[in-house]
Amino acid sequence: MSASSSSEGPSAVGFRAFLDHDWKAWLEEAPEVATSVGYPEFNDRWTDDSPAGIARRRHHLAESLAHLDRFDRNGLPPADQLSFDLYRELFVTAEEGLQFGNAPYPFQFGLPQNLRMPLTQLDGVQRAAASISDIQRLDSARDYEDLLARFAAYPAAVDQNIELLRAGLAAGFSPPRVTLDGLLDQVRAQGTSDPMASPILKPFREFPPGVSAADRELLSGRAVQVYGEAVLPALDRLRDYLETSYLPHCRSTIAAAALPNGREYYAYLVRWVTTTGLSPQQVHEIGLGEVRRIRAQMEALIRSTGFSGTFQEFNEHLRTDPKFYFDSPDALVDAYRALAKRIDPGLGRLFGRLPRSTYGVLPVPDFSAPTSPTAYYISGAPASGRPGFFYTNTYKIASRPRWEMEALTLHEAVPGHHLQISVAQELEGLPDFRRETGPTAFIEGWGLYAESLGEELGLYRDPYSKFGQLTFDMWRSIRLVVDTGMHALGWSRDQALQTFRENTGKSDQDIRVEVDRYIVWPGQALAYKIGQLKIRELRTRAEQRLGDRFDVRQFHDVVLGEGAVPLDQLTRQVERWVEGVLRR
Repeated sequence: MSASSSSEGPSAVGFRAFLDHDWKAWLEEAPEVATSVGYPEFNDRWTDDSPAGIARRRHHLAESLAHLDRFDRNGLPPADQLSFDLYRELFVTAEEGLQFGNAPYPFQFGLPQNLRMPLTQLDGVQRAAASISDIQRLDSARDYEDLLARFAAYPAAVDQNIELLRAGLAAGFSPPRVTLDGLLDQVRAQGTSDPMASPILKPFREFPPGVSAADRELLSGRAVQVYGEAVLPALDRLRDYLETSYLPHCRSTIAAAALPNGREYYAYLVRWVTTTGLSPQQVHEIGLGEVRRIRAQMEALIRSTGFSGTFQEFNEHLRTDPKFYFDSPDALVDAYRALAKRIDPGLGRLFGRLPRSTYGVLPVPDFSAPTSPTAYYISGAPASGRPGFFYTNTYKIASRPRWEMEALTLHEAVPGHHLQISVAQELEGLPDFRRETGPTAFIEGWGLYAESLGEELGLYRDPYSKFGQLTFDMWRSIRLVVDTGMHALGWSRDQALQTFRENTGKSDQDIRVEVDRYIVWPGQALAYKIGQLKIRELRTRAEQRLGDRFDVRQFHDVVLGEGAVPLDQLTRQVERWVEGVLRR
């Protein structure tokens, strides 16, 4: 049992029953989230983004909060008081976001969806049909029936989103035009004349053993029919609307502050993402300090290699020397798989609790690779037996250097996202919302902190790999500077691009994709460094106070032991542990 287990009592039983019922009600309102956490009941549908569906969720949000407040918080056991506080904070924050056009949805998955701008180059209805099979369980003919039903309902989802886009434009909201250059290519890559060549029908090209030969033939035939009658016409409508009506009228500005009520909106996002009271200016100053600190470390490392050129010349060497790159996408993916398995055996030295869930390494799908980041993780679902997956981008293989691989694997796989998220999912005694969701500052802060554990796991022995780790630390520090710079302090896109070029060895492809990501996801990029700094601060403080009694395995288990939590709660967890060790 986790530290959150508590004695049963009438109020506690009722409270937990409410959390369970309300969580499932919210899953019904967000079928894609239900699919991602392994809850299959709604695998045949999409979120209802009609005016009636949005109004229903607004009402549900208010009702959930009112119901929660009928419980006597002080009458609950301490563990349930924490769940009460976390649940209430989610709902209050979601209600605050309604004034900015956010969807009436309380749980944290990256950034809250803004219904006035529901589509970007990174996410939206244009990617939904091709991406859903990455998370939807497909083990039986019945599972495929659900997927076909979802595809048949895709036109309604597209039409609802077109109406949201149209309303957003009329109100002065859109993503910046400069970020959307690859959007039409995404849609075209899915709308192929040969249905079975479309990434949307990938599941029908390779069936699992649980689907018989007869069912495979039947399902493939129906897939072609649904694609031709429903999916392809919907993609065509979406492409036509984007090309003729939407993209020509998207804004030329890049700042969130340029939107109606934009300065207040960005300040809200900063608080939401970081779970702190930091202002954009304070975050900017933290970033500048980190850039100076890490730059000094990078300069010292360059000197240790014997390289006699400038910092920029060393970075150019990293960008261009063929020895740092693979010849083929398959070679890159295979190398990541081997590296991941090399890290696994050392985890027991740093963690007392390790997850049972497994993970794999896959290439980013071709249709989305040009506008996708270097790598990302999609969590597994213990309820359905789906493993987690670390996706590595093989687009433009000459821009994917070897020296970034160790830091990326530590972040996206283990001991980063896969370990942290899987441990949370497997914790006993926690309500589902705490096992499946959590603040971005904790989740991404942990991922960045995990990169710093390389030496303790026997990595970064090569100076170039160590420089890669410093590059990624610098990368996240610059994010604090350029995200706040672009959205609150009047920076241009070119200023942000140049700041990266001057301080990292990353390729221009990566830099452009990342800066455009920050533009359309205001504030999200702040989570990494703010969270990492807090975790590192807590570890340093614990090491200083405990001395020889500091146990890194216990520390990590305490950090991960309550799931992903706001940073102030994390501070209290670690301080309680330190005090307990001192008392013993």
